[in-house]
Order: sequence, then C-alpha cells, then structure tokens
Amino acid sequence: MKYDHVIWDFNGTVLDDMQVGIDSVNQMLAARGLPTLSGVTEYRAAFDFPVEDYYRRLGFDFDREDFKTCLAPLWVSLYEQNEWRAPLFAGVEPLARALRANGVKQSILSASESVMMRRQLQARNALDWFDEIWGRDCIHAYGKEGLAAAWRAAHPDAVAVVIGDTVHDFTVAQAMGADCVLVAAGHHSYERLISCGAPVVEDLFACAKLLLS
Repeated sequence: MKYDHVIWDFNGTVLDDMQVGIDSVNQMLAARGLPTLSGVTEYRAAFDFPVEDYYRRLGFDFDREDFKTCLAPLWVSLYEQNEWRAPLFAGVEPLARALRANGVKQSILSASESVMMRRQLQARNALDWFDEIWGRDCIHAYGKEGLAAAWRAAHPDAVAVVIGDTVHDFTVAQAMGADCVLVAAGHHSYERLISCGAPVVEDLFACAKLLLS
C-alpha cells in the first residue's frame, strides 16, 4: 500500500450516529420554541466545526444558556440516552481488518471525548481494531487541529491518509501533511465534500477499493 497509517474520524465515519445527534438537538430546539431540523439534508447543510458555531446557527441564545456549562452537557445527556441506536458503519470492520492484514497501523482521531469513544467502541466489540485512540478530554467538540498536530509529532515519518466525513477532516489532513478520502455517508453532504478537491466516495466499501487497489 501507499500508506503505512490510516487515521479514521469517528462520528459519522466509524459510528453511524447522525440520526441520534439530530434527534438530540431537535429535542433541545423544540423545548426552546426554536425551529427543528427537518431531516438529514438540512442537518448536513448546517453542521460544522466548531460545534459552538453550529449551535449559534440553529438559534440557541448563549446569553441565556452557556454553551459549555448548559447546552453541551444537555446534548451529551440526550445523546447518551440513545447512542445504543447508533451502529458502526457496515464497511468499518472489513476495511479495518484488511488494513491490519496489510500491516497498516490505524488511529482514530476525533473531536469527541476519548473516554466516551472507547466505551462506544468497546460496546460494539471494535476497540481492538485500532492501534491508537486520539480524542479530546472534554465534551465541547471544538475541533481537532491540536490533536492532529500532536499525532503528527508522535508519528513524524508516517505516510498517512485520513478517512473522514466532513470538510473539517480535509482541513485537518492538510494541516498534518496527510492525504484524505472523504465518505459522503456522514455529517456533510457530497456537495460540500466535493468542493475540497479530495477523493469523495459513497461509503466505506468504495473507500476500501480505493485504498486497497
């Protein structure tokens, strides 16, 4: 293979939790008399990093409710009540196992809180598919530029590719000197992803064909 390390995004790439996230934020919007998201299309157009800006875009008033101390913990609480409904994407296991069989190291790099990610992977018997888990120590999902810099410092010679589902993943890949493959099955639409200029595939099975061919 061209690469000796694959860096996976987590939410929307490994874990198919988009609907759980939509349902959680819609509960919060409805409780405040704000317009709810009509579905996946509207959500994909609105969602972005940092998540704080996404909340502002949806109409949350940070003068009335602080993002860090009120809104973010509330969303996590609602999400955790229903995260059991979120499966791994069907293509994760075969691709992870094929990469390992080819001697490729694999990391997860995510803006999500690391303890929660490990718990979610363990609950789905997938924790040992990955060599390293890089996540945040908080629930605020600011982004992962700092994590990416730390990962690159720890792997200065790695020839890496990022697998992700958002424009942010592409930006992070560029910052760490890695290639990127974007999968249009998660939090950003194909139209948003194709603007990056990186390869965009429909699912992880197509991603596997691209990386393993």
